[in-house]
Amino acid sequence: MALINESHPEEFLLLGFADHPWLELPLFVVLLIAYPMAMVGNIAIFLVSKLDSRLHSPMYFFLMNLSFLDMCYTTSIVPHMLVNLGSAKRTISYMGCVVQLYFFHMTGGTECLLLALMSFDRYVAICKPLHYSLIMNQRICILLVSIVWLLGITYAVSEATVTLQLPLCGHNTLDHLVCEIPVLIKAACGEKSANELTLSVVCIFMLAVPLSLILASYACIGHAVLKMKSEGRKKAFGTCSSHLLVVFLFYGPGISMYLQPPSSITRDQPKFMALFYGVVTPTLNPFIYTLRNKDVKGALVHLMRRIFSSKYDGRHQRKSFNN
Repeated sequence: MALINESHPEEFLLLGFADHPWLELPLFVVLLIAYPMAMVGNIAIFLVSKLDSRLHSPMYFFLMNLSFLDMCYTTSIVPHMLVNLGSAKRTISYMGCVVQLYFFHMTGGTECLLLALMSFDRYVAICKPLHYSLIMNQRICILLVSIVWLLGITYAVSEATVTLQLPLCGHNTLDHLVCEIPVLIKAACGEKSANELTLSVVCIFMLAVPLSLILASYACIGHAVLKMKSEGRKKAFGTCSSHLLVVFLFYGPGISMYLQPPSSITRDQPKFMALFYGVVTPTLNPFIYTLRNKDVKGALVHLMRRIFSSKYDGRHQRKSFNN
């Protein structure tokens, strides 16, 4: 099967909020602020998880992968959104749309599975503490993350490739901010019920099944936490509540967007959902994990001290050399 539909248009016109022009300037300003915040926050989490030896544990290894995914996820859509909102020409080339489609769904699908893996890690840490180091050793963690990435890539390549085969019958207008599978299916002409059914089935495995596993894990965690002493309960609640909040922020919009037939999606729903799980969630994730986690806060403070002390030492050495 060819990756690209040979009868494709040269470019797509992304309507965005053309029918609500008053939204465009505020949205441009919000994205201009949120995107750097998301990048700086996730880079900080990635660096402290990698550089601070106190955070070399499975939980922070998974968090480091989550931060990297969030950086890729938001970068796949926000820069082009800013370009379109800041100019009169709101188009994306066909190849640009294809690349965005693959990267957006690859990172999104991988994040769905990674969040389930992170909940399993918390389940083992709290419910099976004596076996934690045996079950979640470095080799197993790398293997699990590799499987999650492989499944995410497989989902994106297969689903996006099938979607790109749909005939567009000369249509090159997408009523959206980005290239996304449900919107492309809705814009296609001809018979597409098989694509809608396939998308629904695949998304049950990518969204509903992982979410069910997460909820089951947290049901067991909640039962175990109630038996703990107050100090252990507080620490467990701090780490688990951060992850649970991130899960609901990510899965809520995703489920409302992907677990219904594309033909039943309302006009503005895809736009607000894409902004939420593609911009809001990656921006909030670093703050959620930092504000509720003493280890991450301590590591960030330690990293900042190292950076400033190295700058001070460098300046001091230059002054001594000049003198």
